[in-house]
Amino acid sequence: MDKLFLEQVFTVAGVPTYTYVEPYEYNELLVAVRTPGKCIVIEGPSGIGKTTAIIKILHQLHFEEEVKIYSARKEQDMPVIQRIADGNFKGIAIVDDFHRLPNELQSKISDLMKILADERDETRKIIIIGINKVGNALVTFSPDLNNRISTIRFEANPDEKVNELIELGEKYLNIKINCKAEVIKHSFGSFHLAQLLCQKTCILGGVIEEQEQPKVVCTSYNAVENSLIDDFARLYFDAAKTFVTGKKLRRSGRAPYVHILKWLSESDTWSISLRHEIAKHPNQKASVSQVVDKGFLEKFLGSSPDLQNYIYFNPLTETLSVEDPKFMFYLKSLNWNSFVLSVGYLQFVTEPRYDFALSFAGSERRLAKMIANRLNALDIAVFYDKNEQADILSQDVEDYLAPIYQSEALYVVPLLSKNYPARVWTRIESSAFKSRFRDNAVIPIWFADVDEGMFDETRKYGGIVFAPSKDSTPQVEQIVSTLQERIAHFRTEH
Repeated sequence: MDKLFLEQVFTVAGVPTYTYVEPYEYNELLVAVRTPGKCIVIEGPSGIGKTTAIIKILHQLHFEEEVKIYSARKEQDMPVIQRIADGNFKGIAIVDDFHRLPNELQSKISDLMKILADERDETRKIIIIGINKVGNALVTFSPDLNNRISTIRFEANPDEKVNELIELGEKYLNIKINCKAEVIKHSFGSFHLAQLLCQKTCILGGVIEEQEQPKVVCTSYNAVENSLIDDFARLYFDAAKTFVTGKKLRRSGRAPYVHILKWLSESDTWSISLRHEIAKHPNQKASVSQVVDKGFLEKFLGSSPDLQNYIYFNPLTETLSVEDPKFMFYLKSLNWNSFVLSVGYLQFVTEPRYDFALSFAGSERRLAKMIANRLNALDIAVFYDKNEQADILSQDVEDYLAPIYQSEALYVVPLLSKNYPARVWTRIESSAFKSRFRDNAVIPIWFADVDEGMFDETRKYGGIVFAPSKDSTPQVEQIVSTLQERIAHFRTEH
């Protein structure tokens, strides 16, 4: 009998022959496939065995000659998927990477699934395979579909399942892997990553085929990880750099795309709800909300075909997902501070909540809005009250504002006009930040038509003069440029 080769046992492409492990969801999926008259949604992170499980089930049920899996990633499969959406198919139709389909095609398939359920059609079944929350997107198109389909949610595989896979490989290769615990830990529940790590461990340990005598593979996990990271860096560094740079690198900005990618790397499910993450990270809310709410993230990813191979964003559910397990492994291994500096940002900003907080009388709202919009466009986080109306609603406004001016903004920028001392809210705000002058954390903007004696106590600190009688636009550009430079100096110094 010929010896087994390493790549036959620890398989990094295709369906494993010797190291296939049934996920916990296998039997539930098998029963759902076997049950006539109900369509199925299979969702979960990439690389954990969803598609492999359906292939195995089709084989077990002797459907393999009748059923083919069509992928939304394959251009040649799209005409067939269109015919499926039109109802022109018999038996079982399987659509993989469903989330990659255009919205109109997703909606059409969703409607068809509802019709098949309502008609109790036992001759046809649609099976959809996709990433986390793909079922949510379906229900968005057809809200009453939820009770008409079977949704099988694959979770990241538990350690015992990954261990089972490794032990099968050890058995067939006649080896023991000494760093097995570390391999299990860093597989992050992915069968694909487990196969990859085991194959690399064996290669570095000099095992490339079945051993005649039992052998312990003495490879340090650090060596395995470093080797893979070297391999992956060539593939994924540019993709990660492109994402965190966004449309344009703003060295002194808040780097919202950095935070988004880091949150994604920390997810156990390889998928995040951006709305939930923003709520969990209030210090990044001002900058990240802008790129989500204004559609910048959606447009950016839509214009970056290379990134679409690794990251998927669903604007309907505001969910961001990693689709390539190896890319996730790379992200989880990054030293984020070093990575961000290598990309070109001055600092990986985590504190405080805002870079600037504007304080102004209502009569100066037009100027304040111009400054806020320009700062936001530079990825600089600014507190401008109109941008936070939803959060301020029902709050004690004084209690809400005080911490912002006391400590939650790096710098306070008061617009010191004639009306500034006469307004109730500006008096409350100035009371909150007045002690920050001595910390060099207040940058006053003096209106030129105001008598110098009105704000005499502020004149010993550096500030900016604004002339209301002149064109505002070039003055705003100069103010914003000065504030941007101040933030850049801060981030360089810290």
